Amino acid sequence: MLEIEWVLSFLLLGSFVGFMAGLLGIGGGAIMVPVLTSIFLLQGVAAENVVHLALGTSMASIIVTSISSLRAHNAKGAVLWKVVRRMAAGIVTGSFLATFLASYLNSVYLAIFFALFMAYVSIQMFINKQPKPGREPAGPAGLFAAGSGIGAISALVSIGGGSLTVPYLTWQNVDVKKAIGTSAAIGLPISITATLGYLINGWASSAPQSLTFGFIYLPAALLISTASFFIAPYGAGLAHKLPVPLLKKVFSILLIILSIKMLFLVT
Repeated sequence: MLEIEWVLSFLLLGSFVGFMAGLLGIGGGAIMVPVLTSIFLLQGVAAENVVHLALGTSMASIIVTSISSLRAHNAKGAVLWKVVRRMAAGIVTGSFLATFLASYLNSVYLAIFFALFMAYVSIQMFINKQPKPGREPAGPAGLFAAGSGIGAISALVSIGGGSLTVPYLTWQNVDVKKAIGTSAAIGLPISITATLGYLINGWASSAPQSLTFGFIYLPAALLISTASFFIAPYGAGLAHKLPVPLLKKVFSILLIILSIKMLFLVT
């Protein structure tokens, strides 16, 4: 039986993730992984597996929000399905193989990689730098290669890929609104494939909680995704009323703090 304090913790985390995703358009993995790492350590998860479990659980939680985001952008005609189809094979390959790599890496190395990537995301968010279109759209081979890289990094840090896909597509002369919509569509195969990979690669590991499958703690994934799904529209509703550029700067600092805290927890 899951204690009430953990139920409330996961619901609160999901609510915060959903609200910030709706308000700032950011993925939840940046918040979930450090917080889940702290929660799982308190629940008695071994340090050598704690980041793996946080990554897998976070990725499983992103599936529901990916579907919701995809439907919203597709309804506005902002998804370039030709690009999605060409990148999908690379996305699936890269994200699935990256979970095998993650399963062999020590939690410390995973935490370091996560923190470094979040530093990149935070700096990008703080200065609000947008890449300028610089070339003609890539062909099938180029999109496959880009998808493989985006999928691999996304699986290793548990993100939907937006922080990589949007800049890449913008650089490829794709309109920014369609880049965001296409990125939302790409986030679904990333989350599904990476979740499957963490499920398979963590199957032999042991965790103190019941209902843990591979590197996925099912109660946390369900509670977080449910809360996030219902709260995200409220964040989106406030996006036009609050000073989003300032909030992004504050949030970028929060990401750095959370990542540094996670490093200290597992080292």
